[in-house]
Amino acid sequence: MTAKPIDVLILTEDRYVQLDPKDWYQAQIAREEDLVATALGDLGLRVARRSWSDPDIDWTRCGCALFRSTWDYFDRFVEFSPWLDAVSAQTRLFNDASLIRWNVDKHYLADLAARGVAIVPTRFVERGEAIPLAAIMAAEGWNEVVFKPAVSGAARLTFRVSTDSVAEHEPVFARCVAQEAMMVQAFEPAIVDDGELSLIVIDGRATHAIRKTPRAGDFRVQDDHGGTVHAHTPDAAERAFAEAAVAACPMGPLYARVDFVRTAPGAFRLMELELVEPELFFRFHPPAAQVLAQALAEKLR
Repeated sequence: MTAKPIDVLILTEDRYVQLDPKDWYQAQIAREEDLVATALGDLGLRVARRSWSDPDIDWTRCGCALFRSTWDYFDRFVEFSPWLDAVSAQTRLFNDASLIRWNVDKHYLADLAARGVAIVPTRFVERGEAIPLAAIMAAEGWNEVVFKPAVSGAARLTFRVSTDSVAEHEPVFARCVAQEAMMVQAFEPAIVDDGELSLIVIDGRATHAIRKTPRAGDFRVQDDHGGTVHAHTPDAAERAFAEAAVAACPMGPLYARVDFVRTAPGAFRLMELELVEPELFFRFHPPAAQVLAQALAEKLR
């Protein structure tokens, strides 16, 4: 890394250091991160972009590091965890390391529920716990569920299960629980019927929103799984729900993406609160990148 100090180091991962503009997915990453880099540069900040795991970075010469497309962290968590400790002792991270540690484990949903945030009904199953999936579904009165790891992303090991198919999924569930903590959630039909709403909240205020819908026959809304992203204008109730969810965090994040479903008019349930490296969909509302840059600049002052 250059000897000249950097104000903001935008963090990506090894796969995306050099982006291919001919690949739609990588071109999308480039568009998103260029908007942020340009907005930061317009404020007079020196900006660079590197992989979080680059061994040549001198973190003491970085004013701060901003997580963006670090989407391999959960696959490399054995490396990422000590890296987070080491780097946070040398420079500021956005979001803060303590907030990231809280957010990488989806047990945080239980914390938010205890603070009054309506979440999708969830049951956590700790590593090594011997309980059949069918028993959980029966005890909770759930006819259809989704189970996935408590530490994960990009729909890794995510399965949709009904009472009719639970027997065939029991071996998979048992193997997963033997390796790591899992979560079982009541399946929300709104995901398929209406899609999932994502509100982006920067410095405590909602800036814009999108709606994600799964492809036919699927329930995963991520675009790399065939889902579709739509522009969405959030109403006052949606903004209030998203901002309240962020306000319930242990400390205020610089940025957050609040993923939730509408269960009735004016009623919502949180799916996930993404604070580590969420896609923030600036391409749908470029001025929000300027809001992020301004908020970050103020924190650096």
